[in-house]
Amino acid sequence: MAYRFFSPAPPRTATGLTAQVYRQLRDEFLGPLPTFQALSAVPEVLAATWALMREALLAGDASRVDRELVASAVSRANRCRFCVYAHVMLLHALGEHELAEVIARGETPPAPRHAALAAWAEDSRSPVAADWSSPYRPEVTGTLLAFHFINRIVSALLEPDLLPGGLQRSPMVRSAAGRLYGRAAREPKEPGRSLSLLGAGPATPPAWAGDSPVGAAYASLRNAAMQGGSLLSDVARQTVTGTVRWEDGRHPARPAEWTADLIRDLPGTDRVGARIALLAAFAPSAIRAGDVTLWRLSHPADGDLVRLVAYGAIAATDHVAQALSPAHS
Repeated sequence: MAYRFFSPAPPRTATGLTAQVYRQLRDEFLGPLPTFQALSAVPEVLAATWALMREALLAGDASRVDRELVASAVSRANRCRFCVYAHVMLLHALGEHELAEVIARGETPPAPRHAALAAWAEDSRSPVAADWSSPYRPEVTGTLLAFHFINRIVSALLEPDLLPGGLQRSPMVRSAAGRLYGRAAREPKEPGRSLSLLGAGPATPPAWAGDSPVGAAYASLRNAAMQGGSLLSDVARQTVTGTVRWEDGRHPARPAEWTADLIRDLPGTDRVGARIALLAAFAPSAIRAGDVTLWRLSHPADGDLVRLVAYGAIAATDHVAQALSPAHS
């Protein structure tokens, strides 16, 4: 797997919180995959991302097929090819071969309930325009929010091919790869096991999650990822949050020109950071090596790049989550 801007430390060298997260990933998922390794430079964001994905996608009693369908559909809405194929393969692992290939082809599932679930997930990209809310269980809603965040991290920091040489484009390879994980995908997971990895910061669970562990995990991720905003000035943060609100998930046709217009009036020291955060929120694959090179002139650490991308990603994700609050219902 190719990383776009830096190579994370090998999992065998991990210590502390990162090692604990990797241990749970080995025990309960598919190991420390590139998505999580890319976050390892900021262990608190890594831990909260894993916690939300685990508690939403893997644990609890909601249908795992429904949750994988949501993960695939929201990834399609966010144009994250890597994540679409990853969760298509997991649908294969669950024995849903026809549904998996329908999603891979970008088509509408034939079963009305699956079609409605996929449409709901895709509508969440622009929640205000779609008058979007959630009638689903916290695990399903949490899966959707987890992948709004993860899609952006993956598209920003990883190359788009899931398998070497683009092998994931072959239906036969997708099906075969999924079957390898069939047993692991079906194993039940006890809710709440990941919460011990989370810090005790000021994170109030959202009302939509009730007393589900999903709520604590989402609140922790929001708290950890929002810390990246401290890398930007107040006016740059306001530019990011204001744009997220008024653009409402629109895919910019020409991301480079779009961000250039938005940051033109910012002080020079703010422009590159605001540009990366805006792209992370709207078009993360459009972040370029030149953007990162300029950012590293003042912030050379890999962790600061991860924090900045995570800030843009959570700003967009929380825009979706805000549609679930009583004030927006």
